[in-house]
Amino acid sequence: MVTMLVMMTQKCRYQELTSEYFNTAGRTVKTGLTASVLVAHWTWAATILQSSNVAWQYGISGPFWYAAGATVQILLFGIISIRVKQVAPGAHTFTEIVRARWGKPAHFTFLFFALSCNVVVTSMLLLGGSATLEALTGMDRNWSSFLIPWSVVVYTVVGGLRATFLASYVHSAIIFIILVIMVTMVYVKTFSSDILYDLIEAVANRTDDECQSIFNGYEKGKYACGPVPHNYLGSYLTILSGNGLLFGVTNLIGNFGTVFVDQSYWQSAIAASPRAASRGYFIGGLCWFAIPFSLATALGLVGVALQLPITTSEATDGLVPAAVAQHLMGTAGSAAILIMLFMAIVSSGSAECMAVASLFAYDVYRGYINPNATGKDILRVSRIVIVVFGLGMGGFAIALNTARLHLGWVYLFMGIIIGPAVFPLWNMMTWRKASGTGAVVAALSGLVLGILVWTLSAVFLEGELTISSLGSNVVMLYGNLTSFLSSGILHWIWSVFVDPQDFDFSKLAGSIHLVEEDLSGMSEEDRDPKMLKQLLKQSKCRGYAVTCLLIVAMPLLTVPFGVFSKAFFAFWVFASVLWGYTSAVVIIILPIVESYSDIVDTFYIRNFAQRDI
Repeated sequence: MVTMLVMMTQKCRYQELTSEYFNTAGRTVKTGLTASVLVAHWTWAATILQSSNVAWQYGISGPFWYAAGATVQILLFGIISIRVKQVAPGAHTFTEIVRARWGKPAHFTFLFFALSCNVVVTSMLLLGGSATLEALTGMDRNWSSFLIPWSVVVYTVVGGLRATFLASYVHSAIIFIILVIMVTMVYVKTFSSDILYDLIEAVANRTDDECQSIFNGYEKGKYACGPVPHNYLGSYLTILSGNGLLFGVTNLIGNFGTVFVDQSYWQSAIAASPRAASRGYFIGGLCWFAIPFSLATALGLVGVALQLPITTSEATDGLVPAAVAQHLMGTAGSAAILIMLFMAIVSSGSAECMAVASLFAYDVYRGYINPNATGKDILRVSRIVIVVFGLGMGGFAIALNTARLHLGWVYLFMGIIIGPAVFPLWNMMTWRKASGTGAVVAALSGLVLGILVWTLSAVFLEGELTISSLGSNVVMLYGNLTSFLSSGILHWIWSVFVDPQDFDFSKLAGSIHLVEEDLSGMSEEDRDPKMLKQLLKQSKCRGYAVTCLLIVAMPLLTVPFGVFSKAFFAFWVFASVLWGYTSAVVIIILPIVESYSDIVDTFYIRNFAQRDI
């Protein structure tokens, strides 16, 4: 369907598919579509599956920390999106900017981190999707890992980034429609907040003997029954959760890497008009918050309340939403979760394919193999890479399945690998003193130190070096913190004391060249310094303020409540439902309202041309 939409748009609007348009969507994408694209790109299989898992494990703190710890990155990246418009409006990839400012050694280094990020994200999409498909349909997860990428490759090869964006809108709309259905089913048709509260509190107060009478083969920690370890008074209904907080910090750090080091988010910034980039990242971040917050709170807590026979191993594989939906709605519920999951996989998957295609086409092929590449050359290489990467990742996911690395493990691990690149990239766009040599030293040292601390922590804290011990919350936290913070500290020290620079950002744009003279989205109005400065100020104010609200203010405000009362839990449920419904309306309606004239023009031009003929 999306492939047909793209082809129709190109023919009706007589849009030539140049390499610039294929990889940047013309740099004129509007606010609503930018927001829906970000929601789709940021809605991984893990967003739906892992967020419900942490709700099932830790209670209400899990989905809150998942949502808050993965929203602030989008809000803060809005600042970078405007900096791209200010200093490198002609860029196609962030690694082009790295090379233009810091040279080849830094370019190779951050190209490695960029591709690592794409591989890790795509792996999680396929791991979560294949596990759920196997649980709901019986299809072998290795076969599904191989077949899922085909659904992405076709329309991405045909239409490029514009196809990805159109698909993302359709997928976001479907995801939010199903979210509204699921939340309504839980809180309106099946339960009320008061009924759910009583059921969950009863579960937390059960003894081991009572749990054994419910679950055959009960073992402590195998099922969600009895008090929650390291939660205040053992309750599911409190933000005061030790494991929830550990997960939240690890989640926060890891997701900085998967936004700031993922070319797909830079590509969205490049594709959007300046005003759309400023507003779109803010709206998109707040709307995305609803998916883990509203959906996971509902499904995860219901899984606990109904005492469904879900084991910890199954929950870690991401099977909580499927089990709950099937129990509540039967086959229709299973189908809804399967559709929602498929939408998430193909949206994020197509974004990752386009990201890798751009990196290879502009940074590898044009950068080192054929510097005089034409637009047709870039287009051909981009399409080849999309096909090769899509199919190759199917094989890689099969290897991960064989090694028994589940979705939750890879999700916590990702920050150790890609987190060291975050601070250097932020400094590259915002700090004139940032050293290129220091960036390379900091990123690679952070990676080595993170892996070293991670493995040593497993040995000393868990007593062994196994996949299980390496996946411990505390061990993963130490690895993530070390990778992330050591890189930032080293880059600051190197840039201040060893190799301070005084870079002139005004020269950066002249070092990055277009392949074709396609200047759409780069008019004088789009590059107005006064306008861009104002947009940057707005992005900073919004980004910093909402980050403090989500990460600091909201959790602190809930601390005095300890275990939530029935009234406060009702308010929490109301807030999550309202957030979900409002986000659904914004994501579905805003892109249509903004693009209404374009939609009318498309069909008018087509009809006019037919009458002319």
